[in-house]
Amino acid sequence: MSPSLVPSRRTSAAVAAVLVAGALAGPLATPAGAARPSQTIVVAPTGAKNATDMGPASAGRPLATLAEAQRRAREAAARGERDVTVHLLDGTYRLTAPLRFDAADSGRDGHVVTWRAARGAKPVLSGARPVTGWQLDDAGTGVYRAQVGTGFDSRQLYVDGVLAQRARLPLARTDITLTATGFTVNNPQLSYLATLPDQQRIDFQAMLSFTNRFAPVQSISGSTVVMQQPAWDNNTYGYDTIQSPLRTPTFYLLNSKRFLDEPGEWYLDNTAGTLYYKPLPGQDLARAHVELPRLESLVQVGGSYDAPARNLRFEGLTFTGTTWLHPSTSDGYANQQTGVFISGVQPDRPADAFTSCDFGCRGFEGSRNNWAQTAAAVQVSAAEGVHFAGNTFVNLGSVGIGIGNDANATASGVGLGAHDVSVVGSTFTASAGGGIVVGGVRPDAHHPSDPRATNRDILIGNNRVYSTSREYLDQDAIFASYVTRLTIEHNYVSDMPYTGIGLGYGWGANDPGGSPEYLNRGLYDFQPIYDTPTTLSDVRVVGNIVRNVVQTMFDAGCIYTLSAMPRSTIDENLCENSGQLGLYFDEGSRYLSASRNVFLNTAGQWAHANNQNGNRTGDLTLIGNWATNGAITGLVNGSRGNVVRDNVTITAGNIPIEASRVVYQAGPTGPYRGPADERRPPVGAVLTADPASVSAGGATTVTLTVENLGDRPATGVRPSIVVPEGWRAVPTGRPARPTLPGGASTTASWRVTAPASFPAPVSRAAVTAAVGFRAEHTSYALNRSLTLTALNPLTSLKGHGSVPSQFAEADSGYAILTSGADIWQDSGGSFDEYGAIYADDAAGATTTVTARVTALDNTNSWAKAGVVLRNDLTGSGSSPGYAVLVVTPGNGVAFQWDADGNGYLDSFSGAGGVRAPAWVRLVRSGDTVSGYYSTNGTDWTRVGQTVTLPGIAATQDAGLIATSHASGVTGQYSFSDFQVS
Repeated sequence: MSPSLVPSRRTSAAVAAVLVAGALAGPLATPAGAARPSQTIVVAPTGAKNATDMGPASAGRPLATLAEAQRRAREAAARGERDVTVHLLDGTYRLTAPLRFDAADSGRDGHVVTWRAARGAKPVLSGARPVTGWQLDDAGTGVYRAQVGTGFDSRQLYVDGVLAQRARLPLARTDITLTATGFTVNNPQLSYLATLPDQQRIDFQAMLSFTNRFAPVQSISGSTVVMQQPAWDNNTYGYDTIQSPLRTPTFYLLNSKRFLDEPGEWYLDNTAGTLYYKPLPGQDLARAHVELPRLESLVQVGGSYDAPARNLRFEGLTFTGTTWLHPSTSDGYANQQTGVFISGVQPDRPADAFTSCDFGCRGFEGSRNNWAQTAAAVQVSAAEGVHFAGNTFVNLGSVGIGIGNDANATASGVGLGAHDVSVVGSTFTASAGGGIVVGGVRPDAHHPSDPRATNRDILIGNNRVYSTSREYLDQDAIFASYVTRLTIEHNYVSDMPYTGIGLGYGWGANDPGGSPEYLNRGLYDFQPIYDTPTTLSDVRVVGNIVRNVVQTMFDAGCIYTLSAMPRSTIDENLCENSGQLGLYFDEGSRYLSASRNVFLNTAGQWAHANNQNGNRTGDLTLIGNWATNGAITGLVNGSRGNVVRDNVTITAGNIPIEASRVVYQAGPTGPYRGPADERRPPVGAVLTADPASVSAGGATTVTLTVENLGDRPATGVRPSIVVPEGWRAVPTGRPARPTLPGGASTTASWRVTAPASFPAPVSRAAVTAAVGFRAEHTSYALNRSLTLTALNPLTSLKGHGSVPSQFAEADSGYAILTSGADIWQDSGGSFDEYGAIYADDAAGATTTVTARVTALDNTNSWAKAGVVLRNDLTGSGSSPGYAVLVVTPGNGVAFQWDADGNGYLDSFSGAGGVRAPAWVRLVRSGDTVSGYYSTNGTDWTRVGQTVTLPGIAATQDAGLIATSHASGVTGQYSFSDFQVS
């Protein structure tokens, strides 16, 4: 289909702002390399001066329509004599139908057809119309109106480049009672809902854990709200459903003029052709750029498997102004994850599914193979040699670009089959959906019936995807399902509600041999257990910055994976400020390696593998990563084929130079890198101490090492140091070099001495070194800090660590500095890693051991500190008679004991809501032990029952014990009032 156009040359301020911001997308037109014979066609927006479809298509007399430019480009390409380049002059090209490119538009005989911004131009392809002529509608509410015509609908409106919020009404959970057909309104203040007009245009939205769901209303009568079908059935079916969410839900009603009461909200009366909007404070609608979309897609590239679209390039263009109307149909948006949704009536849904299938059932498994994908604004399928460079995707109603998606998400009706496709140096922002989606999710995507359907050789590089998925919060910045040879490299991803980069689909159920979990669920009653691999393999995720993600949804991370992907790597990425996880290896993730990644300030674990419930998650290799949150779960070296080693816990204030190198080199490169970023300096610096711990009055050497990570010189290098009161620092050795060529390094050292005495067992001192320098025409200042520890000696008791540990004592206080994976044995492994201060053979047949846990570092919510009884505290992993009563940072107190006498704690009773400081106690009577805790040292509460300890000796060691529950991560655990009686 050829596009028709309406006159317009004005580019919205919002789109212009994204382009001017600049350099965010890199050059607008990527050089084609060596000059080749080329035919040039120049086109301008309809109405431009000297533009005519009867002219020579030159810069002085350009064509007036894209339709004519496409016709001439097709004719020239068909001759196969040379490259063809269509130059788009400055202005906005307002489409009334999508641009469609198929085999007839292809470059032939090795030649390429390029649609490119003319030099210095910023052409915009828009599916929206500007809204003007605003009038005050209601002075009391501050709502304005404008006439926009009829015959269309839209779920999106963009005001000054921002996706405006459809008028909405928040619903408290107690306002309604959910039912199998909708809900009952409990709040009498909402009785007016039954009087609202256009009830079938009202949406119900449910923001849940990993799903964000929409369903339209059918009718409201009295207090009864009936929802349209199959939207309601499909949204109350499966997992993370409206009635059984996996976290506290947020509910809204949307899209009634009555709900329009907050600045920035809007409502479209599509029958009267009137748009209503309540401006933000200070917003002048006479000057604002308001864009109301009419189209759902802008560009559709694809032919058939026999005749694919080939050898096409799109450079320096802006794609903007679309909506996506499917959620407004009776299907709604029964979101499952990452833009995938249930569509249509489900034949296997049981009649009582609202109650019987609110957390999965056999019938729900029957829906999986027909799930649908969100349709993108720019679509590429059944195509090869198609490349996008230096483009901007902004203010779109769904996904920016979809590559090789299922047929249901492609206007051509031919899905998948994307070969040798790249998206480079482009910007994706401020849209309703995610940025880039590669691959499909239906059976032909993972086990294609025609090998030509396989998506392969896809490059996503040097892009910026940020602040998007503003409405469909479940969608990733970059998501790829089933692809062979996929590279996602040097992209910048930030400010996303859900995952940054998502890889894989199918939860391992489509991998060879299937999944025991999904065998139990009944999936294989509806599909085969495959004996061949899926098309997902050879994925490279390298050098990306993923920052400020998982801001709204849950069960996500910087990088998220599903299913097996042989020979795949996740290397040298920076993950910063994730609202949950760093790396999330979800169900069935296998055959991936992750090395030299940097994880800064993740709210949860830097790495987690879901290996529960029969999932075959495993065969994962994690080597040489750096993380400020040292917690890692579901990944044990040597278990399930995993290799986990040489990963280092760091502090954000003292990043190792090799980690700084990863940070500096991550993100867009070369011409796409953009301006200097103070969070990615070209110089690395690290502060070290040898030794890091000293005795009272002892001294250590503190050294600042500075290295130029870039190619250009760093000048004016000036190090300095600050130590706390009572500590002394004296320079030692040679001064630092003031100028560092690229790759060069220098050091500055100080002799730092601890105070001669201090009242606590441990004195911890934060030492800060600063270094200023200038590089790449920018001044930088780096601060690096570390903590020095001075210990008073342990004199009255013994100390032992099954992992490296230190011990200190002062007055009646004690401290243990230790690490340790855990002190626990279960199906996940056997661990007995701790530090202990103890009295040797101090506990007899009738003994009470008491102590106050005054403080413990939160190295993990299951870090432990408390009292211990054991035959021999130096016999880790072997000595029986073992029991502890410990305090944790996040899980209350725990009474743990060795129930089978094999030298490992394997049984548990607990009490929540208790934190340090707290008193803990073990009471031995013969071969039995009881555990107690107290919050005041007077009133004691027993934890669990009295237990028998097999193999308990006549006399035992009694003492204090601690473990960080984070292998290689050292914490400090402090005690007082230790007593054995």
